Amino acid sequence: MPKNKTHSGAKKRFRVTGSGKLMREQTNKRHLLEVKSSRRKRRLAQDQSVAKADVRQVKKLLGR
Repeated sequence: MPKNKTHSGAKKRFRVTGSGKLMREQTNKRHLLEVKSSRRKRRLAQDQSVAKADVRQVKKLLGR
C-alpha cells in the first residue's frame, strides 16, 4: 500500500512539539503593523496550541 502524503498547506501552518502537542501561529501579525502597539505585536508573536476540536483533523492532515 502506498504512503499517504502530508498536506502541504498544513505542514507550513502547524508544528508538533516534543510532547506531541500541536502548535500554530497567531493571526494579525502579517500587515498593517504600524497601527498595532508593540505590546500587541509581542503577544501575537507567541505560538498558540491548536483548539481541542481541531486537533483530530490537523493530525490527519499531517499524517499522524
